[in-house]
Amino acid sequence: MSKTEHITLKEKIGYGLGDAASSMFWKLFSMYLMFFYTDIFGMEAKVVGTMFLVTRVWDSLFDPVIGVLADRTQSKWGKFRPYLLYVAVPFGVIGVFTFYTPALAESGKLLYAYVTYSIMMMVYSAINVPYASLLGVMSASPKTRGVLATFRMTFAYLGSFVTLLLFNPMVNFFSGYNAHIEAQQQGWVMAAAVIALCAVVLFLLCFAWTRERVQPVADTKSSLKQDIKDLLNNSPWWILLGAGVSTLVFNSVRDGAALYYFKYYVHEAHYGKIVLLNIPFVLSGLYLALGQIANIIGVVLAAPLSNKIGKKNTFMLAMLVATGGSIVFYWLDESQIWGIFGLQIVISSCAGTVFPLLWSMYADCADYSELNTGNRATGLIFSSSSMSQKLGWALGTAVTGWLLGYFGFQANQLQSEETLSGIKMFLSLFPAIGTVLSIVFISLYPLTEKRMQEIAAQLAARRM
Repeated sequence: MSKTEHITLKEKIGYGLGDAASSMFWKLFSMYLMFFYTDIFGMEAKVVGTMFLVTRVWDSLFDPVIGVLADRTQSKWGKFRPYLLYVAVPFGVIGVFTFYTPALAESGKLLYAYVTYSIMMMVYSAINVPYASLLGVMSASPKTRGVLATFRMTFAYLGSFVTLLLFNPMVNFFSGYNAHIEAQQQGWVMAAAVIALCAVVLFLLCFAWTRERVQPVADTKSSLKQDIKDLLNNSPWWILLGAGVSTLVFNSVRDGAALYYFKYYVHEAHYGKIVLLNIPFVLSGLYLALGQIANIIGVVLAAPLSNKIGKKNTFMLAMLVATGGSIVFYWLDESQIWGIFGLQIVISSCAGTVFPLLWSMYADCADYSELNTGNRATGLIFSSSSMSQKLGWALGTAVTGWLLGYFGFQANQLQSEETLSGIKMFLSLFPAIGTVLSIVFISLYPLTEKRMQEIAAQLAARRM
């Protein structure tokens, strides 16, 4: 049965704080980590690309393991909230070590990078999969879940905005504004430590301010084999998996190449420091932070648009506009800063619109599965959303690293015309491939608003 449902503003904010914490490091990984490994840590781009693919594919497969464990967790705090409490501190600690540069030989540094990054991704799964699954048990109402997803994504982008706006200034501060590589390495790890501390606090607040309410119709213990069988027979889940991977390829390629674009194509160093509120910023930091504001605009638009034309149509419209904007982006030259920033707003708004829709659709998939099988398996279904994120992220960043090597990229040097053309494509034509694929997948999604109302009514009748 479901407990009496009353979700306060404080609880909605509390749920949002969890993704603010996750997104602080997610954005560091997606936008800064490739650059960190090549220009600060000292690895070749193609080696980094291979490492990302190997570690993230394994980690993606680890997500369902966490989902299964969470589904079988029983505690006074519920199935999913205990993971927020116990994994928050390890999450912050290993996050700092990921951005630490040890005084080792090349082979030792490569091993260190593989080990720390692999552990970080596993710890990320251990806290983020239960956090995502929490959405499916806080409320039985599809509309309330949509509201919670909107809070989640709004706070996710607020966390990302703060991180991306302040990370470069913090690196400069902790490095003593010294461009020497050792000083930069110190600056990066100390800035990561500040982000880690904030993330730990936010996760703990998320644990304290949220509650689990929705229980399965029947309190039966299904086998792992049955859970997996039910998941594989869930056709809407397969469609969302494809759409999620494609969307993350689109996002990860754009994000991962942005620092290279501004450092080597736009030559942001020529513009000097841009001082706002007595804080010195660089163009790339403002570009990335502006993208997070645009993401929030997209999140805010997601609910009214989907209420009017449906989740599926809203998703397709947003990705269609992002496709057009990405193609136009290729034709901008390095001096057209206003055009670069303008299209960043348009494309990032579209990205912000689709992500709360995806999370809400995964909750619908859990209801669909429960109606057809009697088995809810919320954690396993939501772990697939995290899996799709990481698979898309793995493919996007691996391809970015490999193609940087293919185009002849050499860190901290002047780049050839071929390399610069490739860097331009990372923010334009390559992401457009991901958006087109996501449109193809989501066009097949069958769970309309009318169908979900029918499913919710049938499940509610069973729980009485």
